[in-house]
Amino acid sequence: MRHGNKINHLGRKKAHREAMLSNMATSLILHKRIFTTLAKAKELRGYVEPLITKAKDDSTHSRRVVFSYLRNKDGVKELFSTVAEKVGDRPGGYTRILKTHNRMGDNAEMCMMELVDFNELMLEAAEDRKAGKVGTKKRTRRGKSKTGATETVTAKAVEKAEDQDIDTSSEQADAGEQEEQA
Repeated sequence: MRHGNKINHLGRKKAHREAMLSNMATSLILHKRIFTTLAKAKELRGYVEPLITKAKDDSTHSRRVVFSYLRNKDGVKELFSTVAEKVGDRPGGYTRILKTHNRMGDNAEMCMMELVDFNELMLEAAEDRKAGKVGTKKRTRRGKSKTGATETVTAKAVEKAEDQDIDTSSEQADAGEQEEQA
């Protein structure tokens, strides 16, 4: 029985599993984004996030500890220079897992795992939301789309303007009739 054993063995022996996680962590740090199965990504999150936290403290001891996990000089250098600078003020949650699709052969759930502070498109969208550029207009539940509602408002404004033009022309006609009678 596996009472209290929370580790996902991923169908591998201990040495294979540790080597795989080390390689995946190095790939994630170097490339900032990887595509993998959901189960592997969830295990990798628990493996790489403590390493990123260690990288915030740039000391010889923390570099040696991280190297014992990654076993890759380039990965350690990238982690302590580029990644640590970007995540310096973040208290945790350095990775994001986005589900993509199911794999054709075995229907395994696939996902994209990325470092949060390195996705420029999502960072720009978040800044736009904060600045109020995108998505500030309230939507109703009446079934009108945004463009339809804008067109309706514009059409009503045009009708009002036409009504005012008609009213002014009818007032001018009334004034003209009164002048003729006088």
